[in-house]
Amino acid sequence: MKSLRLILGNAKYFGPSWVLASINILFGTWAIYIPAVKESLAISKSELGIAIFFLALGVFTVFPFASGIVNRIGVGKTTFYGVLLSCAAAMLPLLAPNYYVLMGALFLFGAANGITDISMNTLVTEIEKKDKVKFMAASHGFFSLGGVLAGLGSFLIGPLSNPVLHMTMAVLLVLVVNLKFRNYYFNEIAEEIENEPFSFGLLKPLLLLGLISFMAMGSEGAIVDWSGLYLKEIALAPEALWGLGFLGFQVTMTLGRFLGDGISDKIGSVKIVALGAILAILGYFLVLTGNIYFSIIGFALNGLGFSVMVPEVFRIGGNVKGIDSSKGIAFIAGAGYAGFLCAPPILGFLAEHYSLSRSFVVLLVCAFLILLFTFLLKRK
Repeated sequence: MKSLRLILGNAKYFGPSWVLASINILFGTWAIYIPAVKESLAISKSELGIAIFFLALGVFTVFPFASGIVNRIGVGKTTFYGVLLSCAAAMLPLLAPNYYVLMGALFLFGAANGITDISMNTLVTEIEKKDKVKFMAASHGFFSLGGVLAGLGSFLIGPLSNPVLHMTMAVLLVLVVNLKFRNYYFNEIAEEIENEPFSFGLLKPLLLLGLISFMAMGSEGAIVDWSGLYLKEIALAPEALWGLGFLGFQVTMTLGRFLGDGISDKIGSVKIVALGAILAILGYFLVLTGNIYFSIIGFALNGLGFSVMVPEVFRIGGNVKGIDSSKGIAFIAGAGYAGFLCAPPILGFLAEHYSLSRSFVVLLVCAFLILLFTFLLKRK
């Protein structure tokens, strides 16, 4: 909890951490109104899927340019401007009068989130290097906390009965706190790195980190989307327990991210990713028993294991010798988002043509691969 105390006790570290919470508050608030948007625009599930694809397209479109923008404008300024753009773009999908405007609105929302994602993780990496502190995992705990706050906001759906008003309240919360703390990070700039000549030796650690990010974020997305259905169809859990796998996963992920920096400081980034992989493997074995309570405990162990992986690969990627931190993080984030977006439909295809249990066996194999990659990283 040392890093959490560091964040809560120092505005310089709270400001960037709140940016991570902000992005998930905005995204989570949009997500809880997806069914309402589908109904109000009278679109089908497949049309909704295409519209959400445009959100992902916006994220990926900005990734190739993110590093240049961060280095040109400054990482602190880019982070704050990214928050402003995200706040403005978050309003657009709920104001869309038709399906085509919705696609455009989600593209802009994704692009704003993409530039903010790269800049805020680069910002945390740069502050860690300059101040010789570790709070990357705890700042990602704030990202998870933002999702919890957005989830709690779902209780306002009934009383407000107004999605635009609800999003306006979320935007105001994000803006007020960011305006208060922006001066603590606004003038931060990324350290200039003298890039080494291209070599496969330089590329190898980034490729391994990208693969870990792809599999870790892909697994997160798959568990979020499929844990409830697994408990229903495979574990035969009663309806009241369907959401407990997701809840356990989110709670332990938040807790793990708040504790992760202290453990990383003691054992190192690579070892903590390996430890996370081992916990995830144990979690999948419990899930695959098909027992209701073992499966719920398994999903909770998955959350604990995956909680540290993405923050740590960002931290490692931001410190690869000879590569700008923004470029390393952009590459790893791009790979991670690809996994997060691709894994759930791939798992759905496997579940439909084979079985849901077989899908989770694939996720177990991915956890073993992550463990293998950590040994390769350590040797490198």
